[in-house]
Amino acid sequence: MKLQSLLKQSVVVVLFSLMQMAAHAESDFDQQFEKIKLEAADEELYQLLYEMPKGGDLHSHASGSGYSEWWYELALAASEQGYIYHTRIKSNNCREYGHQSFKGASPYYLMFYTITSASLADLPSCEQSEFKPLAELDAKERAAWENSIRLDKPYEGRDEFFQTHWQRLGDLDGNPYVTAEMLYLNLKAFGDEGLLYLEPQLTLQGYQRPDGSPISPSDAASIITERLSRQDVLDTGMTWRFQEAILRFLPNAEESLETTYKIVAENEDWVAVNMVGREDDDKGHPLRFLETLRKLRQQYHGVKLSIHAGEVDEPNFHIRDTLLLGADRIGHGVNLIKDPQTLREMRHGPYLVEVNLISNLLLEYVDDYSQHPFPEYLRIGVPVALSTDDRGMWDSTMTDEFYVAVREFNLSWTEIKLLSRNSISFAFLPEDVKNELLTTYDKRIAGFERRISRKGVAALNKKSAPKRGFICTRYGLCDI
Repeated sequence: MKLQSLLKQSVVVVLFSLMQMAAHAESDFDQQFEKIKLEAADEELYQLLYEMPKGGDLHSHASGSGYSEWWYELALAASEQGYIYHTRIKSNNCREYGHQSFKGASPYYLMFYTITSASLADLPSCEQSEFKPLAELDAKERAAWENSIRLDKPYEGRDEFFQTHWQRLGDLDGNPYVTAEMLYLNLKAFGDEGLLYLEPQLTLQGYQRPDGSPISPSDAASIITERLSRQDVLDTGMTWRFQEAILRFLPNAEESLETTYKIVAENEDWVAVNMVGREDDDKGHPLRFLETLRKLRQQYHGVKLSIHAGEVDEPNFHIRDTLLLGADRIGHGVNLIKDPQTLREMRHGPYLVEVNLISNLLLEYVDDYSQHPFPEYLRIGVPVALSTDDRGMWDSTMTDEFYVAVREFNLSWTEIKLLSRNSISFAFLPEDVKNELLTTYDKRIAGFERRISRKGVAALNKKSAPKRGFICTRYGLCDI
């Protein structure tokens, strides 16, 4: 008995010592990170954040996450499936100003609106003459086409994004082969940045064949899942699930919600419903959908909700109302800071706010980062995670989100790790998969800490991290 007691005491002492060592190591690296922030060049800090293992991205629009050059290259490659695309490059004043073009899909005068050959054939000959095959654009036209679906000018903002970017994609956004290939490119790029998980928002509705005939949601799901089962996707090391998105302000949004809910209930890779679209359009207010969701919950189980809320300028109670709908996660949550009661109730969970720093700045929900509520949420205990929203249209990356957070809000290393762990802990995944990802993340980040602890920033790779337009323009890193 004495021997057993001594052994137990020894085990306790060893475990306590290990815990102290782990805590001391963490404290040491926190201090080292503070030193890096003070002494390292901006380029070195960015490189460190690029190489740093990360968790997941819980708020990523599948089509909005495609970089412009990806869209162009995939549009041309879609000819293999019979899709030939044309884009409007001029106006011949074929219609009166303000008259809607074919199918009412975009304003008539919208340049670089892109459609299939089948859609082109439906237009009057005068309008047909305004379009040019995408494959025949010269270098200047191609650059203009690519710039038309990203916010690359200082005077562009919310209206440019909501009222032209998506419309310009036109029929491209209705091609499931392009969607599937875009998902692969995103998974690979996120994997290269050190992420483990992606939960994109897309829809299985509205896809078309080259002749314009509809593709059913089940057939679209088969096309997407088949592409993502290939070895090059598995080689990314990424885990993924999907959210099915609906436009909240449309007249038939309730009907669309019912269809969407059914799709998620019947497809295991689709785990949640999300209501997207401009929140300053009152037709999409949250309580509009309360009775529909209550009816759906009587029929289906296992469908999660992660809903956009609080992405508006005005104070309102949309976040509170969205929680009433049954949402487990809030997308954006910018104006939560103006609803003190709901803010207090969200401290320490169980709800997460998906924070999109770059999106909120470029769409002018904050004029500068001193107005952003993210550090308040983080430091009073509201669960938060960084996400990229429509990074293709911002020309940004997940590393950019972390760089903004560190530069603008002086994040500690402990806070950085908390953000990554939150992005896995609040994922819509089975507990065993979630725990496996958390274990993998913990091992990766511990290995990263050991590497940097030995040599500091000298341990970073010599090859510079790839950088895109936002970080170049906003912080001038590409000039270094």
